[in-house]
Amino acid sequence: MQPLIYFSILIIELKKDRILKIRSSQEFDRLEIEKIHKTAFGKAKGPVIAELVNGLFDDQSAEPLLSLVAVKNQTIVGHVLFTKVNIAQSPILVSARILAPLAVLPEVQSTGVGGLLIKEGLDRLKKNGVDLVLVLGHPDYYPRSGFVPAGKLGFKAPYPIPEEHAGAWMVTELSSGIIGKAGGTVECSNVLNQPQHWRE
Repeated sequence: MQPLIYFSILIIELKKDRILKIRSSQEFDRLEIEKIHKTAFGKAKGPVIAELVNGLFDDQSAEPLLSLVAVKNQTIVGHVLFTKVNIAQSPILVSARILAPLAVLPEVQSTGVGGLLIKEGLDRLKKNGVDLVLVLGHPDYYPRSGFVPAGKLGFKAPYPIPEEHAGAWMVTELSSGIIGKAGGTVECSNVLNQPQHWRE
């Protein structure tokens, strides 16, 4: 079934009685977004991730950022955040973002909501001239959205990633021909550029 796009809102019919909308988040969504991350990541990691998201929203060095929410039956069920990164010592100038974090409520996980959030985010970033998007995440999940291991392609994470987790550091190309020409050390925003956020 083809998605319908009206006024920059992605609308997908999941079933006859259920509609999923993906839209840019608003300031009034922040409390619900915080709850989603706390719920999705559990008691141990949830508060830490929620604090990270709130910090990124207020971090000027993270801008321009892209924040999207998935809404089903007037309830926010998922959130994804993309923030600005620089690639130091790259041979060519690159516009890049990092996907961090992505959260979907447990009751709608494995229904494609996360993938739709990622796709809409990548589509919007591409239209705005972004060349690359990076992510530190599950190596079995993000390749479904086109991500491939970044380290062996010349993109170093802000902090060293153990070899056994090297596959979790990934990149996807939005502008053809950038991978192979660009490379260097990824520099995140002030809030994200902390070692505790780089332990996969």
